[in-house]
Amino acid sequence: MNMAQLFEKKKQGKELSQEEINYFVEGYTTGSIPDYQASSLLMAIRLIGMTDEETFYLTKAMIESGDVIDLTAIEGFKIDKHSTGGVGDKVTLIVTPIIAALDIPVAKFSGKGLGITGGTIDKMESIRGMRTELSSQEFIDNVNKHKIAVAGQTGNLVPADKKIYALRDVTGTVDSIPLIAASIMSKKIASGADGIVLDVKCGSGAFMKTEEEAKKLADAMTAIGEKLGRKVVAHISDMDNPLGRMIGNKLEVVEAHALLSGRMEETHADLLEECIIIASLMYQVAAGADEQTATAAVKRVLEDGSALAKFEEFIVAQGGDVADIVQNDTAHKVAVKAQQAGTVGTINALLVGEASVALGAGRLTKESALDYDAGIQLVAKKGDKVAAGDTIAYLYSNSEITPETVNKVQSAYAIA
Repeated sequence: MNMAQLFEKKKQGKELSQEEINYFVEGYTTGSIPDYQASSLLMAIRLIGMTDEETFYLTKAMIESGDVIDLTAIEGFKIDKHSTGGVGDKVTLIVTPIIAALDIPVAKFSGKGLGITGGTIDKMESIRGMRTELSSQEFIDNVNKHKIAVAGQTGNLVPADKKIYALRDVTGTVDSIPLIAASIMSKKIASGADGIVLDVKCGSGAFMKTEEEAKKLADAMTAIGEKLGRKVVAHISDMDNPLGRMIGNKLEVVEAHALLSGRMEETHADLLEECIIIASLMYQVAAGADEQTATAAVKRVLEDGSALAKFEEFIVAQGGDVADIVQNDTAHKVAVKAQQAGTVGTINALLVGEASVALGAGRLTKESALDYDAGIQLVAKKGDKVAAGDTIAYLYSNSEITPETVNKVQSAYAIA
């Protein structure tokens, strides 16, 4: 068996066997297969696709390339959630304490952001003192004691995915449904949770641009999870528009805290609605509750303050300073004005995300330094009426804000 045979077979549209997929994953992870051969196979997969069986075998091989986290020392049914990425997506910061407040253990490993997609770990690290690197014992103890822990992925968790994703990122093979499904599910399964809720984003600010693509990805991931003995539910949500009002690391933490505190004037109904849906699904999967019961339970802990108390308990448990959850002044602040009167339609999430990266809130490369206080506040949201010259957004940065960035946010607003 050799790589030339594998990508020739895939190029002809034939199905790779489990042994062939194992050979590729093991060989590339250990370095015996060079980048140029691996990239040829990845491009063939990108163009031809994979069957459900091939995708399952790829996921399984990637899981087996490194550590699998054992969470059996955590009492109860462990629930996790994953978002395929978006702009202003601070849902994890809100739903995990909601579920923990309902006495369901939340054991979540998250990543850092790259490009327009913000990372939960970056948001957490914007809080003074917050620790995202926990030992296995600390992680387990925190979940048992507080019902919640969110940490960065361990060094040897799915090393095959780290290598393969880095190669996909520079070879134009990121946007492949089988490769995305295997990448996400290998990490989720290796992270040890019993149940997983998948929030599959769809629209201009997401990998999946159409609902059809999003459904294919959701179905592929659900099938993988079920074959590997996990309870998995997928939800498809809109990412044509940014979620909530804030985009940027500390800004999103502040907004999450405001929502949990009931200060809805500082956030937006679209974020609350999305969080109720995801939290309800998590409770349904973990507790076996029906939708009506789960939704009522989620709303109860939001209204009685126990979700907020759990959020602050979680921050403190991981070394964070709750008093630091405030919006800091930045060296530069620019108001973006409406160019005409009318009603706000779509706010292009891709353009807003690109602008947030330009302000310093996101990374162009894995080595890029973040400005934790940089970002965008959306004053006007979809459906709002504005007059010409009204402020529709504010841009914040500790670096100079260019006219190009201002124009990008202005052009993201469709006003009619």
